[in-house]
Order: sequence, then C-alpha cells, then structure tokens
Amino acid sequence: MTSAGHPDPHVTVRIVTTGGTIDKFYSARGEMEIDEPAVVELLAIGNNAVDVVVESVVAKDSLDFDDADRARILEAVRTAPERCILITHGTDTLTETGALLDAADLGGRTVVLTGAMQPAAMKESDAAFNLGAGLMAAQLAPAGVWIAMNGRVLPARDAIKDRSVGRFVLNPEH
Repeated sequence: MTSAGHPDPHVTVRIVTTGGTIDKFYSARGEMEIDEPAVVELLAIGNNAVDVVVESVVAKDSLDFDDADRARILEAVRTAPERCILITHGTDTLTETGALLDAADLGGRTVVLTGAMQPAAMKESDAAFNLGAGLMAAQLAPAGVWIAMNGRVLPARDAIKDRSVGRFVLNPEH
C-alpha cells in the first residue's frame, strides 16, 4: 500500500506454484497428470498488469505432499525478496500448508494460497477466477496467511474445505 492507502502500482508478486488440480490435464493415457504451471497462460489471457515472478517449487498432487515438500514451500516464502506471495496449491491439503505457514515467522509478508476445484485446462474451471482473486488479495490483504477461493478471502487458520459444496468456508468451530 502507498502512504495514501492505495495499492502500490509497482509491487511485484511472487507466485509460488506447487502443482495441484490447477495444473492438471488429461494425458493421452486418460489419466489426470500435473502439467507445467498454468499461471503464466492464465495471467496472459487475463491481460495481467501486475509484475510477477513465477517460481515452481513442487509439482505434484497435494495429497502426495510430504513434510519435505511443505518445508520447500515455507523456505520459498521465507527467502522471497517480495512482500506479497501467492501460492497455487492443491485444494485437498491447502489448509495444512496454510497452517504451517501461519505458525511460521514470515517477516511481515502477505501470503495467499489459492487453487482450483477443476483443472485450468478444463473449459468450466474456476482456476482463472481464483488466480485473479488471489493476485488481488496478495496485494491488498494485510500481512498474514490467507486463502483466496470462491470469491472470498479467508484467514488460513479459520478456513476449511467444505466438500459438500466444493468451497472453502469459515470453520464453524472457530
């Protein structure tokens, strides 16, 4: 933010890609596989005007993440020179990574996790919508760890995936 409270038009957002549904496609074998990060193409289609740096840290389904994968994500955030970080992540374990990041000292950074319920390669995907929301949230949300999905920005510590509606919602137990 500028001193006048407006978004800084010169901010750079680091986008850390980790695979997940957003990067999946149907292979010639008829299986869902992780492809190259979808964010570059999605940002081009959306006529993105924000300076971004894209860094691929992990490229797998988040159900296959282990502690070493999450440690790599945490290290990418901690060592990033940018203050605004957007992480594309599989939705199945997005809140686990969010909890790890929320418990860490991130040096006053704004970290936003986003993903997709349908692969970006599919016609009716929510990937572009969530990516755009995540990019905005990374620039506008205060320091902390957030989830930007389904048109909402939620504190990572208070969000859960509600599989019955296919959305992230506030945890009613918090």
